[in-house]
Amino acid sequence: MPDATARPLAVDHRGNALTSFVRRAEDQPPGDAPLTVALVALWHGDRLLLVFDRFRQGWELPGGLVEPGESSRQAAARELLEESGQTPGEPLRFVGYPRFTLAPDQRVEYGALFSGRCAEVAAFQPNEEIEAVCWWDPHESPPGRVHRLDAYLARLTHPFRLPL
Repeated sequence: MPDATARPLAVDHRGNALTSFVRRAEDQPPGDAPLTVALVALWHGDRLLLVFDRFRQGWELPGGLVEPGESSRQAAARELLEESGQTPGEPLRFVGYPRFTLAPDQRVEYGALFSGRCAEVAAFQPNEEIEAVCWWDPHESPPGRVHRLDAYLARLTHPFRLPL
């Protein structure tokens, strides 16, 4: 079980914290908190797919809630397609379980982080949730406010391990 007093890996502007990152088999999720979300870091060359969430008003990794009866892998693929119109060119690779402490009530939950490559970029259509998409080069300035937790997680998936 992660140390609750340890310094968070990243904290966003709303007080949500990425408190640890657990690398273990996909079929062995941590049991000390619920697994509620699936996130995808999709790369096209050295560029990362980000979606602009209308509600949270910031750039983030595609992802969302795992629905009842759905695996985190299924949720990741579904959310990626729904939010961005993109599909990976190969099966998504499981990376690990980020552990979050969410503000304001300090609720603890896990996500499942997946990574993939996009061979062909599909057209994007804005929807109720996502206003825009971009392919961001993490070596360049961000396109606006990129959520810190998402940027940290994305760097864990980059093949050349970008600096944190």
